[in-house]
Amino acid sequence: MKIYTITCHDVYNYGASLQAYALMRYLIKCDNDVEIIDYKPDYLSNHYKLLSIHNPKWKKNIITKSIYLVLKIPGRIPGLNRKKAFDKFKKDYLKLTELRYKSNEDLKKNVPIGDVYLCGSDQIWNTLFQNGKDPAFYLDFVPDEKIKASYAASFATDSIPEKYKPMIKEKIERLDGVGVREKSGVEILKNLNIKMAVNVVDPVFLLDKKDWDVITKEEYGEKYILVYDFDDNQLIKKIALDISKEKGYKIYSLNPGKLKYADSNFTFHGPETFVSLIRNAQFVIANSFHAAVFSIIYEKEFVIVNRKEAINTRMKDLLEDLKLKNRLISDTFTLDDVLKKIDFSDSKKILNEKIGFSKKYLRDVISLSERMRNVL
Repeated sequence: MKIYTITCHDVYNYGASLQAYALMRYLIKCDNDVEIIDYKPDYLSNHYKLLSIHNPKWKKNIITKSIYLVLKIPGRIPGLNRKKAFDKFKKDYLKLTELRYKSNEDLKKNVPIGDVYLCGSDQIWNTLFQNGKDPAFYLDFVPDEKIKASYAASFATDSIPEKYKPMIKEKIERLDGVGVREKSGVEILKNLNIKMAVNVVDPVFLLDKKDWDVITKEEYGEKYILVYDFDDNQLIKKIALDISKEKGYKIYSLNPGKLKYADSNFTFHGPETFVSLIRNAQFVIANSFHAAVFSIIYEKEFVIVNRKEAINTRMKDLLEDLKLKNRLISDTFTLDDVLKKIDFSDSKKILNEKIGFSKKYLRDVISLSERMRNVL
């Protein structure tokens, strides 16, 4: 089958890049011809622009603009190294369409010709962000006669605002298959009277450790705790410092900005380093969904802390489903609780069943196109 996927693949985020790669790679392993639609609307194109002015009060005149940029540009230049690392990953590992599309209308005017179209994974339906309101991420541009489905699409929250429900219901009812990443997503759709939705795993789970080892070449010569923190979270800092003191491990950080308490900062590295650092860590502390996912794949000791943003449902659902709920840590933690060794045996059984179900879902979606082709 010729399959096109669409997701937020180029937003300089580890999880976004890796889930895009994983779905593409798994479908290729199943002998399909797969491309990721290079969809880059304006609202996803604001990364690493040296001359952008985000605060309206500095846009008053040429003098205020100049002052703003003189203050901001020196701090932005080092970030281009991170952009370079992600762009290299995209070039080396993601098979994109030759055309880049900037809007749903662009896609409608020149639809890439394929057999099956998949939207997902990740937070493509999160209405807290613009992508959750964008018809393109609901495959609105795909003709009615083509097979359309979501795979592991995420709302990232427990509920969606009332004003977006009619649009979401209309767009999703056009799909031939609805696979969402969280069980809460299934409930959201049931409340919209969409009963065909099923819960499937994040696409990074479709690849096993051997598949991921192909892109993880880096080794580190010491024992370390890996910290990945979006919020400058004081609880994460305390846990990291307590474990470091107890175990004598170094602290490595993957944060976009340097952590002062870390021994080594991997600020400007790409997705391959993200996976390598988790694979080789003694302990992972994060408020990242995909940090939890890769910790589970590599069976690493880890804890997860809630984010300030209201997008914690995906982490809570994942850990509850795999009987790892105790790895979600609050302010009342004790070091003994954190350091209690994780028994992954039950989690692996549950996860393997979910992976099997998810692979069957994809096979069934693809077979719809095969049956349609035979009929025609």
